[in-house]
Amino acid sequence: MNSALWAVQILLGVSFIGIGVTHFVVPPGLPAPMAWMYALPSGLHFAIGTAEILGGLGLILPGLTRIQTRLTPLAGLGLVAVMILAVVFHIGREEYPNIAFNATLGVLAAFVAYGRWRLYPLPGKMA
Repeated sequence: MNSALWAVQILLGVSFIGIGVTHFVVPPGLPAPMAWMYALPSGLHFAIGTAEILGGLGLILPGLTRIQTRLTPLAGLGLVAVMILAVVFHIGREEYPNIAFNATLGVLAAFVAYGRWRLYPLPGKMA
């Protein structure tokens, strides 16, 4: 179980960091499935990008450093909240592939949150 959690943490962490950076530097000419990014105000891009980058880092760094490992399930929960809001946004725009993508990321983040909170908590540094 620990290996599966680590695999999902790394996959999600890297994905969320990458997506978060994209919110800060929205490139011109995005493909149609990502055209929704042009509809967001810059302040919302900043908030979402910050949440996704910090959440992605929170999934990976505490476990690697064994410092504040309790932050990993909290990062997972925060990313679940971001994905719920993303699903609501995309429902309003009837962007069904994006809804499925965000729901999948949310379920994986919930798996990490629950797994690291109850099933296989990360060990912290010994005092």
